[in-house]
Amino acid sequence: MSSQIEQIKTLREKTGLGVIECKKALEESGNSIEKALEFLKQKGIQLAEKKESRETKEGLIGSYVHTNGKIGVLIEVACESDFVARTEDFKELVKNLSLHIAALSPTWITKESVPIEIIKEKEKNFGQQAETKLEEFFKEKVLFNQPFVRDNSISVEAYIKEKIAKLGENIKVSRFARFQIGE
Repeated sequence: MSSQIEQIKTLREKTGLGVIECKKALEESGNSIEKALEFLKQKGIQLAEKKESRETKEGLIGSYVHTNGKIGVLIEVACESDFVARTEDFKELVKNLSLHIAALSPTWITKESVPIEIIKEKEKNFGQQAETKLEEFFKEKVLFNQPFVRDNSISVEAYIKEKIAKLGENIKVSRFARFQIGE
């Protein structure tokens, strides 16, 4: 019994989720921490997709100014409640997104926000390799498609979905602005 308690404790430390969710994940995965983490990740992605249509009227404006004072970012990240906006997890999300934008300089938030004229122009320029090259273009210029600067094994979109699953609310990047001296 104490072995299961230790596993639940370990899982809670890694995920920040409640005892019941962790216990259920362990039961579903045959008491394997690795399988339970994967189970919770998949469940979190499904939860995030269900919450996408929920209204976000709270949130935070975050900022980041690089130490040399030559790059700065302002970002608006929205959530459903003021309660979540005040949590350390949400504040960390906003801070990490600000840092990411400063480092990787995305132009758009999602693929859908890229103007159709730009996509058509890129398709024309890329010719036969349009599909592959467009995906590379999206990874370079679209925030949600970029590898997350603090863990490049996941995309920014996956990082945000993990936070949605953990915090239990819909989260959206509403807008951002990146400033760089000389640009």
